[in-house]
Amino acid sequence: MITYAYWIVVIGLALAAMFYLGGKLGNWKAAAITSLCIMVIGWAAYFFHFQQVFVKRWGGVMNVTVPEGQFHISATWKDDNLWIENYDPKTNTCHFREYSKGALLEGRVAIKDCNPLMPR
Repeated sequence: MITYAYWIVVIGLALAAMFYLGGKLGNWKAAAITSLCIMVIGWAAYFFHFQQVFVKRWGGVMNVTVPEGQFHISATWKDDNLWIENYDPKTNTCHFREYSKGALLEGRVAIKDCNPLMPR
Protein backbone atom coordinates (compact mmCIF):
# COMPACT_ATOMS: atom_id res chain seq x y z
CA MET A 1 0.00 0.00 0.00
CA ILE A 2 2.84 2.39 0.80
CA THR A 3 4.25 1.80 -2.70
CA TYR A 4 0.98 2.93 -4.27
CA ALA A 5 0.84 6.00 -2.01
CA TYR A 6 4.40 6.91 -3.04
CA TRP A 7 3.55 6.76 -6.74
CA ILE A 8 0.32 8.71 -6.23
CA VAL A 9 2.36 11.50 -4.60
CA VAL A 10 5.02 11.49 -7.34
CA ILE A 11 2.46 11.53 -10.16
CA GLY A 12 0.43 14.15 -8.30
CA LEU A 13 3.48 16.41 -8.05
CA ALA A 14 4.19 15.98 -11.76
CA LEU A 15 0.57 16.80 -12.65
CA ALA A 16 0.57 19.80 -10.29
CA ALA A 17 3.70 21.13 -12.01
CA MET A 18 2.00 20.69 -15.40
CA PHE A 19 -1.14 22.45 -14.18
CA TYR A 20 0.64 25.34 -12.50
CA LEU A 21 3.45 26.01 -14.98
CA GLY A 22 1.49 25.11 -18.10
CA GLY A 23 -2.07 26.10 -17.24
CA LYS A 24 -1.56 29.08 -14.95
CA LEU A 25 1.68 30.55 -16.30
CA GLY A 26 1.33 29.36 -19.92
CA ASN A 27 4.86 27.97 -20.13
CA TRP A 28 4.25 24.46 -21.43
CA LYS A 29 7.89 23.75 -22.23
CA ALA A 30 8.95 24.42 -18.62
CA ALA A 31 5.93 22.42 -17.41
CA ALA A 32 6.89 19.39 -19.49
CA ILE A 33 10.55 19.53 -18.46
CA THR A 34 9.70 19.99 -14.76
CA SER A 35 7.17 17.14 -14.81
CA LEU A 36 9.65 14.86 -16.56
CA CYS A 37 12.33 15.73 -13.98
CA ILE A 38 9.92 14.98 -11.12
CA MET A 39 9.07 11.58 -12.63
CA VAL A 40 12.74 10.67 -13.26
CA ILE A 41 13.81 11.74 -9.76
CA GLY A 42 10.84 9.86 -8.27
CA TRP A 43 11.71 6.70 -10.21
CA ALA A 44 15.42 6.93 -9.28
CA ALA A 45 14.62 7.51 -5.60
CA TYR A 46 12.27 4.52 -5.59
CA PHE A 47 14.64 2.18 -7.43
CA PHE A 48 17.85 3.19 -5.63
CA HIS A 49 16.49 3.71 -2.12
CA PHE A 50 12.82 3.29 -1.27
CA GLN A 51 11.80 -0.07 -2.81
CA GLN A 52 13.42 -2.38 -0.27
CA VAL A 53 12.85 0.06 2.60
CA PHE A 54 9.12 0.04 1.80
CA VAL A 55 9.02 -3.76 1.56
CA LYS A 56 10.93 -4.40 4.77
CA ARG A 57 9.58 -1.68 7.04
CA TRP A 58 6.12 -0.73 5.75
CA GLY A 59 4.74 -3.74 3.88
CA GLY A 60 5.48 -2.74 0.30
CA VAL A 61 5.48 -5.04 -2.73
CA MET A 62 8.52 -6.70 -4.34
CA ASN A 63 8.69 -9.65 -6.73
CA VAL A 64 11.65 -12.01 -7.00
CA THR A 65 11.78 -14.91 -9.47
CA VAL A 66 13.55 -18.18 -8.72
CA PRO A 67 15.79 -19.14 -11.66
CA GLU A 68 14.49 -22.03 -13.75
CA GLY A 69 15.67 -25.43 -12.56
CA GLN A 70 16.40 -24.22 -9.02
CA PHE A 71 14.46 -24.67 -5.78
CA HIS A 72 13.90 -21.87 -3.29
CA ILE A 73 15.14 -22.66 0.22
CA SER A 74 15.04 -19.48 2.28
CA ALA A 75 15.14 -15.70 2.35
CA THR A 76 16.39 -13.30 5.03
CA TRP A 77 17.12 -9.61 5.52
CA LYS A 78 20.56 -8.25 6.38
CA ASP A 79 20.13 -4.54 7.09
CA ASP A 80 18.03 -3.32 4.14
CA ASN A 81 19.25 -5.99 1.70
CA LEU A 82 17.40 -9.21 0.93
CA TRP A 83 19.38 -12.47 0.71
CA ILE A 84 17.77 -15.44 -1.04
CA GLU A 85 19.03 -19.03 -1.01
CA ASN A 86 18.23 -21.35 -3.92
CA TYR A 87 19.36 -24.90 -4.62
CA ASP A 88 20.40 -26.16 -8.07
CA PRO A 89 20.04 -29.98 -8.17
CA LYS A 90 21.91 -30.28 -11.50
CA THR A 91 25.15 -28.93 -10.05
CA ASN A 92 24.41 -29.83 -6.39
CA THR A 93 25.11 -26.20 -5.45
CA CYS A 94 23.38 -23.76 -3.11
CA HIS A 95 23.29 -20.18 -4.40
CA PHE A 96 22.92 -17.21 -2.08
CA ARG A 97 22.05 -13.98 -3.88
CA GLU A 98 21.78 -10.50 -2.45
CA TYR A 99 19.18 -8.02 -3.67
CA SER A 100 20.49 -4.59 -2.71
CA LYS A 101 19.15 -1.09 -3.21
CA GLY A 102 19.30 -0.20 -6.87
CA ALA A 103 20.87 -3.55 -7.76
CA LEU A 104 24.30 -2.07 -6.98
CA LEU A 105 27.01 -4.13 -5.32
CA GLU A 106 24.96 -7.31 -5.10
CA GLY A 107 26.77 -10.23 -3.50
CA ARG A 108 26.64 -13.85 -4.63
CA VAL A 109 27.85 -16.94 -2.80
CA ALA A 110 27.93 -20.48 -4.20
CA ILE A 111 28.34 -23.50 -1.92
CA LYS A 112 29.49 -26.61 -3.79
CA ASP A 113 28.29 -30.10 -2.84
CA CYS A 114 25.36 -28.64 -0.96
CA ASN A 115 22.45 -31.06 -0.85
CA PRO A 116 19.87 -29.53 1.52
CA LEU A 117 16.81 -31.26 0.12
CA MET A 118 17.89 -34.88 0.49
CA PRO A 119 19.68 -36.79 3.26
CA ARG A 120 23.18 -37.94 2.47
